[in-house]
Amino acid sequence: MHFLSSLDSLDAIDDTSVAPFGADVAHLVFQAAEPGDDQRWSTWPATLPSERGPQPRPDWLVTSAAAIDTELGVVKTGKEADLHLIERAIPDAPTDVPGNHVLLAAKRYRSGDQSDFHRSTIYTEGRGTRRSRDQRAVDNRSTFGRAVARVQWASAEFEALARLTELGASVPYPVQVSETEVLMEFIGDGRVAAPRLAQVRAAPDELRGLFEQVVEFMHTLACAGLAHGDLSPYNLLVHRGRVVAIDLPQVVDVVANPQGFDLLHRDCVNVCDWFTRQRLECDAEQLFGELVGVVAM
Repeated sequence: MHFLSSLDSLDAIDDTSVAPFGADVAHLVFQAAEPGDDQRWSTWPATLPSERGPQPRPDWLVTSAAAIDTELGVVKTGKEADLHLIERAIPDAPTDVPGNHVLLAAKRYRSGDQSDFHRSTIYTEGRGTRRSRDQRAVDNRSTFGRAVARVQWASAEFEALARLTELGASVPYPVQVSETEVLMEFIGDGRVAAPRLAQVRAAPDELRGLFEQVVEFMHTLACAGLAHGDLSPYNLLVHRGRVVAIDLPQVVDVVANPQGFDLLHRDCVNVCDWFTRQRLECDAEQLFGELVGVVAM
């Protein structure tokens, strides 16, 4: 592996996965091209409408059943998941035409014996699972429970991204979820991922603009009664001056979760401490008070 970064219901028919009568054969699944090494047919046609990103969908999204996914390498590794770069493209189709070619980030949650979910109970209080057997297995940290947890975290991340996209928050667009893999918009230039906020060295006026964007993101969540829960300069990307929040499976309902307000306060402290170290004056307690006021409205 090589590293690339710098660091609708079941009865509804989704017409993006059905080729219209008379469509160009290049966009049909039946074609001469076959996936090669590190490739697979696009997994989009196999997903349910509920496993796809919210509408309206961006024009860059490739939904053709003729598309092929190609593994390009690892973007970054983490405690619970690894992020891979995927090229989804229709073979021989012009790459400059929207809907023919796109780079995607594939976040894949690792197996229970390779990951660490010790933090999860803080964030999942008040959530629960649809099946009590599954919840007991997760609580007992059995082999089956760890497998369930992987799927839960992938689903939670996808659902959080979808909801925040609908709220207008600055997050990667969630393309689809399948078992333990979340496919989302790749934030970067070419094949190089956008840097984390922690890596950015900005002038004072630029710092103020970045801080205001982070505060706007936190306000958007607070208006919906939510908090990121693990916000820091390490899960905020800066792409062409735009701040984009990532790593969202732990998003919490501030009121429903017993630790909700504590997690919101920690977000404020983490953000303000970093900006203060960059010599930008800001007050974590003042920000927390503002956000609590928004949540209480």
